[in-house]
Amino acid sequence: MSLSPRARGTLLGLTAAALFGLSAPLAKLLLPGLGSLLLAALLYLGGGLGLLLLGLVRALRGEAPREARPRLRSDGPLLAGVIVTGGMLGPVLMLEGLARMSAVAASLLLNLEGPFTILLALAVFGEHLGRRGVAAAACTLGGAALLGLAPGELRGDWVGVACLAGACLSWALDNNLTQRLSLKDPVAVVRLKALGAGGCMLVLALLRSPQLPSGALLAGALALGAASYGLSILLDMYALRLLGAAREAALFATAPFVGALASLPLLGERLRAVDVAAGALMAVGVVLLLRERHGHLHTHAPLEHEHLHVHDAHHQHAHEGPEPGPGVPHSHPHRHAALTHDHPHVSDLHHRHRH
Repeated sequence: MSLSPRARGTLLGLTAAALFGLSAPLAKLLLPGLGSLLLAALLYLGGGLGLLLLGLVRALRGEAPREARPRLRSDGPLLAGVIVTGGMLGPVLMLEGLARMSAVAASLLLNLEGPFTILLALAVFGEHLGRRGVAAAACTLGGAALLGLAPGELRGDWVGVACLAGACLSWALDNNLTQRLSLKDPVAVVRLKALGAGGCMLVLALLRSPQLPSGALLAGALALGAASYGLSILLDMYALRLLGAAREAALFATAPFVGALASLPLLGERLRAVDVAAGALMAVGVVLLLRERHGHLHTHAPLEHEHLHVHDAHHQHAHEGPEPGPGVPHSHPHRHAALTHDHPHVSDLHHRHRH
């Protein structure tokens, strides 16, 4: 039985969050030998190199790319935006903020990424969340905030608070800009993003400390990055395509819970009552998001773009060459005529309209 786009997007989003959440305890084991900035650079580079390898395997197997390739002229500003905001500003501001804040205060402030992503998606990028969607986001984000509660001192200064808030805002902007690119080939986009971000941070890390660690640490960080950054961000981009940035932010907020569970065997930590409560609250949020239904009479404005599609209710157009068969995915520049109809939908890039 095939999954609906909403269910498929939810599954992809939760898998992306799980892969990213698993990176936290594993990265903690690598951190003493690498340092935070070099580790972040290697994780991004590992993701980019993993996707380079995937592209090479596809080429050797003779698989022609079906997705629309990103174009430098039209997509270059967005690509530059995600590299600068998500790969440079976010990590640098986070590191500066962590140096000025206690662990408890920092973990709580870093939960601002989800609310900032949703706020930008709704207020700036034209997405929509109904009451059930808002309740779902509140549950998952509330659960993430609960996970940040731990014994310890709440300490920091206003510069540290501003840096961590700025890091979360940078990542929130990165999430929304990436969603605008989600109709293009996700493998190509994430590869450019990971290699660009990883390369920039590697330069910063080597300027700070030119000494490289052992080969085993380098290999471990690159392998972790291939799974928890490359594959995770790739799946996250597919989820952004299907669900929009606001709903995906609510799903991705479950990542800390997966990290907390993985910490039990890896770091010998214990499950707290607040962890169980946070997990239950997140589960309620995911169920609410799956049960959300939004449909009404709406109008699609004329639009011309390029992406992978099939001939469905939103894609009825003639072809200059041979017509693809029914249900056959293909990509080419095409134009959407104005269309008014009524059906269930989410705020993907074909459904940005007033409510």
